Amino acid sequence: MLLNYIIRRFFQMIPMLFAVSAVIFFIINLPPGDFLTTLIIQLEQAGTEVSYAEIYNLRRQFGLDRTPVEQYFIWIGNIITRLDFGLSFSWNLPVAEVIQSRIGWTLIISLLSLFFTFLVAIPVGIYAATRQYSVGDYIITFIGFIGMAVPGFLLALVLVYLIFVNTGVALVGLFSSEFANAPWSWARFMNMLPRLGLIVVIIGLTGTAGMIRTMRAMTLDELQKQYVITARAKGLKEGALLFKYPIRMAINPIISTIGWTLPALVSGEVIVSIVMNMPTIGPLMMGAFMSQDMFLAGSMMLFIASLTIVGTLLSDILLAVTDPRIKFGGVGE
Repeated sequence: MLLNYIIRRFFQMIPMLFAVSAVIFFIINLPPGDFLTTLIIQLEQAGTEVSYAEIYNLRRQFGLDRTPVEQYFIWIGNIITRLDFGLSFSWNLPVAEVIQSRIGWTLIISLLSLFFTFLVAIPVGIYAATRQYSVGDYIITFIGFIGMAVPGFLLALVLVYLIFVNTGVALVGLFSSEFANAPWSWARFMNMLPRLGLIVVIIGLTGTAGMIRTMRAMTLDELQKQYVITARAKGLKEGALLFKYPIRMAINPIISTIGWTLPALVSGEVIVSIVMNMPTIGPLMMGAFMSQDMFLAGSMMLFIASLTIVGTLLSDILLAVTDPRIKFGGVGE
């Protein structure tokens, strides 16, 4: 039944991705002008005159002489038939080649940040709920509110500054200058580790504070239900009682957020990655939007949308595994 469910959801994803790709492409094309307009302005500001013939040839070269509808169908057709995501205007390279080196680091940082968020938020939320109105609960609540109020890029600036002042080391970028272009070695790995850990913690903390509040509230709600009171009256030990049912029920909203938490980590790390000089798709995507590099921006937005759809499927599967009340199946099954 699980395999049938996954297959059915996979076929449901296809029209959804088509619809999302169309919306993304046309929204990117809504601002006036295009990449060529921006390029011509930059050339004229630099004192270079561009003739109408050159403009016409450039528009034909970049395919900008076609209507947005034609451009979309050419783009999506090439993706389907050849996995060709188009040409990046600003880099003058295939989009796949531009983002290839950044996708890996983006996924590694995002998945580690998600793991860090769950690793911290779930036990801390349970602790706060089981010790309601204690000193620890008040401290966690206070820190949680601070964490929700402080933006990630500001936290990144403060931490980088404090580390630099106290150690003289600027933990920006994945590697220091002597290891930036060096082959992989144990020394290069150890040079990367604290930098990678810092960016993971900073991005992870952005969602941790809110998730702690959610876990605390849901656990408190479950602990006040009748089945818990009855189990306590029968003498069931508190630890066994807590993890047998209340935690399994309380964790459902956390699991259901995977569908938007994972893409939110990818898209939400843009400014943090710029501050930390990280080789992820965040800064690349921001540059693509600013230069109206529509194929590069559209491909990265399509990647984030795919993460949302896949994350939602993963959430549904995990919910069915953790909550016995949820069953796979549909109409007629």
